[in-house]
Amino acid sequence: MSKGMTREECTLAIEGLSGQIDKYAELLVRKGLCVREGQEVVVQAPVECADFARRVVRLAYREGAGHVTVIWGDDAMARLEYENVPLEHFRHTPTWKVEQLNSLAEAGACFLFIEGSDPSALDGIDPAKPAAAAHARNTECLSFRNGMDFGKNVWCIAGVPVAAWAREVFPGMSDAEAVYRLWNLILATSRADGDDPESAWETHNASFEKTKRWLNQHHFDALRYRSSNGTDFTVGLTAGHIWDGGAGRTVTGTSFFPNIPTEEVFTSPDRNRADGVVYSAMPLVHSGQVIDKFWMRFEGGRVVEFDAEQGRECLRSIIEADENSCRLGEVALVSKNTPIRQSKTLFFDTLYDENASCHLALGMGFPECVEGGLDVDKDGLLAMGVNQSSTHVDFMIGSDDLNIWGLDADGTQTPVFVGGQWAWEE
Repeated sequence: MSKGMTREECTLAIEGLSGQIDKYAELLVRKGLCVREGQEVVVQAPVECADFARRVVRLAYREGAGHVTVIWGDDAMARLEYENVPLEHFRHTPTWKVEQLNSLAEAGACFLFIEGSDPSALDGIDPAKPAAAAHARNTECLSFRNGMDFGKNVWCIAGVPVAAWAREVFPGMSDAEAVYRLWNLILATSRADGDDPESAWETHNASFEKTKRWLNQHHFDALRYRSSNGTDFTVGLTAGHIWDGGAGRTVTGTSFFPNIPTEEVFTSPDRNRADGVVYSAMPLVHSGQVIDKFWMRFEGGRVVEFDAEQGRECLRSIIEADENSCRLGEVALVSKNTPIRQSKTLFFDTLYDENASCHLALGMGFPECVEGGLDVDKDGLLAMGVNQSSTHVDFMIGSDDLNIWGLDADGTQTPVFVGGQWAWEE
């Protein structure tokens, strides 16, 4: 058994990554946010990631940002609040927070969300509390929410290690070594470990185009899923559905990457056409709690039955968040031949784990994934079959033996996935 790294070795090793971490920060600012001259930039970050946040702020000003607002988060403080404050408090977002987020969005800000948290931070907390807080934020901070949902504001989510997260990914290691190892994984899976991450992302983005073109040309009526873990499921697609992935684009034409890393192509299904059973392929971390070994059964687009070996009540809070959170807003296809899957690492973070596995999402659908979707209101999207909800929660179903067929309206079947990979990768 190999000996672990000493604290001194870890310190030197992380210092040795500093230049590459700067390139990663630059990637997020230039390709994730595409900061414009004079623009407001918002950085949401855990307090443990202060060093990285400072790098981002420095680079954002270098790119011409007019002002940078930093919003700090802390797992321990959040837990203390949930432990000591009654449920009723979380049913509304404080007025100052509503004003803060809405005014920033209305001013045209771009938003960087730095992910880094303890997957088990809220173990034992009533899941109704974080669910209520998320519902309130998503329904009361409408300019903020709609700005991202309807292509008005640029946004990007990316990960930075914190000790509690790193310990979960690398159990048995010291905090210092686990953080170092997680930094290496984040840089590698984000294509930020080379000399020119920005060029790497341009090349990566081009790879999405062939796949999207093939799917959009076929314009399947439905997708049929089968795998040996019990998944037996068919989901309908809307008449005007569009497959998307890679770079996003605002209504004014700004190109940006909302997720770094990303490996998925996705669309929004018909909210009324999902039938069968899906089994999870990986744990889901939601609101600081782990949901594992779970399944859901759909009828007519709705979850009608579910169970989980771990985190059942948290899963219930997702499904019952509002009247439409029991319906699907996304279907996403991810080959098992991607860097995240090939790393054979469970990240306990949806940003990474969803890019290792085909997944579905309960809740909000994407207006850009249906023809004319950005030009209509929420009622119009519902009429098109695109789900509307206060939540959007991805869960992974992509096992190594997953097969997916595209179904035409006449029942013709075309292989899309064979054994967990694109049919043409066989």
